[in-house]
Amino acid sequence: MSLFNLVTATKSQLMAPGAPFEITNKRINGQSYQVYCNAPLNLAQVINDARRTDEQSFLVYQGEHCSYKQFFQHVDNVASYLQKHGIKQGDRVAIAMRNRPEWVIAFCAIALIGAVPAPLNSFGMQQELITALNGITPKLLICDGPRWQRISQSNEWLTDTLVLNDTALDLSQSAAAIDFTEALNYSAHSIEPPTITATDAALVLFTSGATSVAKAVESSHIAVCQALYNIDFIGAISAMTSPKALALIMEKGLVPTILTAVPLFHVSGLHAQLLSALRGGRRLVFTHKWDPLEAIELIKKEQVTQFNGAPSMVMQLLREPSFHSAEVMASFSGLGFGGAGLPASLIDKTLSSLPEQMIGIGFGMTETNGVGAAASGDLFRHAPKSSGLISPIMEVRICAADGQSLPSNSVGEVCMRGITLMDQYVGDLTATQDAIRSGWLHTGDLGYIDDAGFLFIVDRIKDVINRAGENIPAAEVESCLLEHPAVAEVAVFGIPDEETGEAVIAVVCPLEGEFIEEQQLLAHVAQRLAKYKVPQKIHLMEDKLPRNPAGKILRNKLKTKLYQ
Repeated sequence: MSLFNLVTATKSQLMAPGAPFEITNKRINGQSYQVYCNAPLNLAQVINDARRTDEQSFLVYQGEHCSYKQFFQHVDNVASYLQKHGIKQGDRVAIAMRNRPEWVIAFCAIALIGAVPAPLNSFGMQQELITALNGITPKLLICDGPRWQRISQSNEWLTDTLVLNDTALDLSQSAAAIDFTEALNYSAHSIEPPTITATDAALVLFTSGATSVAKAVESSHIAVCQALYNIDFIGAISAMTSPKALALIMEKGLVPTILTAVPLFHVSGLHAQLLSALRGGRRLVFTHKWDPLEAIELIKKEQVTQFNGAPSMVMQLLREPSFHSAEVMASFSGLGFGGAGLPASLIDKTLSSLPEQMIGIGFGMTETNGVGAAASGDLFRHAPKSSGLISPIMEVRICAADGQSLPSNSVGEVCMRGITLMDQYVGDLTATQDAIRSGWLHTGDLGYIDDAGFLFIVDRIKDVINRAGENIPAAEVESCLLEHPAVAEVAVFGIPDEETGEAVIAVVCPLEGEFIEEQQLLAHVAQRLAKYKVPQKIHLMEDKLPRNPAGKILRNKLKTKLYQ
């Protein structure tokens, strides 16, 4: 049987009436959508269904293990504390901290009482964090010490904050700050269960778009839960169509353990790793910061079976001889890519280095809760340059500039419609209406669908730089550089980079009579924006930047002049 016929037969088996992934039509707000019949109904149910009272390790961070039993005790303590202190169903609660067990505890406690978790980009500097908070107006903020140090220095944030005091701060200096330990150790009382409907707000995640400010994406419970169940479907069809890779995993007989290096404030970390692991009874091992050698040591020590990360991370792992050791391969069974597109050299290196492992890739957005297309195992090896097969609960069409649908193998804008689409960009109706038109999300990505149903992403329409999986709006970096008193004009664009997918490049024209050096400008940006947004190179030009008749800077002309 051909792979295509095997996929068709497997999908029919998995999605048949009475099968685990049975599909039905459901009307939401007057629109009909394909949905999984057996998906959980809301995030509170997701958390409660995952409850365990045993001592199996769930979260590992800096050598310390948190068991499922300990985890749920802390979740109940914090949930009870939040209710006792006035957090109600539907209230937004922001989270700003690095990947660590307390992040997970806070998230699950918020969701358990029907409040809306709103994780912030923890890489953000002071003004970026303040702007995000002001945009979503949360009832409460839960953060760690480093984030509190950034936020508390601004007089714009006066709302109550639970601070994980991991840096020995003097919290008595702020009336708004409360030690998060009080919530973690709070004696759990009975938690009032929320009454949640499918369309209630469940989650706010931030994503960098084509503007200078990250947008806050709000999604409903049915959107998030259908997305989580779709991950189960991807796992099932990948396993059933990849018998050799599945046999390798079963032979090892290890507890599925994921090395998590991507941020939990992205769908690639939250949906595909944290919530998926929680639902499946798996272990998560957090890196403190990304370092390939430290990651390899964690794989050995914790018998990690799966790693999902940005292509740049995978490149760095594959370059290390110790990654290919028998000790690593004794447990390592799966690898997943997210974020930037895959260079051909990386695909070849991955396939040759990991001939037996389950390798996968996917295409999705914060606005779709990560749902779009995916391929793993033999499906990935069949079409490694693709982004995978389209999800059964997502409609995808390729559109020409005039909005008309294009046939197979024709390149156009990728547009998506499905139950997992966001409800809104918080506080930005215009942007919401521009992104979702007649029920279809216009992704800003160029791609095509081949005759077998694989989606291929070939370019981006939006002027966004994708560096190691992090989206960087060129306009944001330009705006920052223009704040420098000696700068007259700026253009920022991305160029291909083997390590990070794309590198941030800036071209600066100083004001007449001003003298400035590249290092001064780099320091200027580093003080104001997250580290990953700082340009790799700043070119200084005496001539005015080229513009079109409408006055817009011709970035492509600059890119061609400097790099081709």
